[in-house]
Amino acid sequence: MANDWQDMVVGARMSVDNEFDDRVRASSLSNSQWGLVMTAVEFEIEDADDPDNARVVADTSKLEHVLPEMQNVDKQMAMGGGGSQSMNRSSGVVGGIKDALGLGSADDGDEELEAEATQLAEEYAEAFQSHLEDEGKWEKVRRAAAGD
Repeated sequence: MANDWQDMVVGARMSVDNEFDDRVRASSLSNSQWGLVMTAVEFEIEDADDPDNARVVADTSKLEHVLPEMQNVDKQMAMGGGGSQSMNRSSGVVGGIKDALGLGSADDGDEELEAEATQLAEEYAEAFQSHLEDEGKWEKVRRAAAGD
């Protein structure tokens, strides 16, 4: 029954995905990286049984599992000339050599990437809830999540 509400909002999620594209483009994440984020993030309705405090939240606890692949996508784009977004965090050849020698700060890159992905996922959750409210579907979805 926990997934019943998620089945109810598939169309809404697609609309929010389209609306959120501009926000993703404004970030340093590529579309491929954002796709990985969305596979790792689960959306839940916190306090679903409390109409005044219920809200959509992003569970980003599994994000760490896709970070290595997000870095790989980033590096592949940089090497292939795949766009300026990936170059924002890359320091080019010198940075690549430092990383290969263990002198780079890959952990800092992971932390920055995870922080930005988490922030975007939280913004997406807010946009998702706003969309449901604007469409008049929030209350029905909240009640379904609460098991009512």
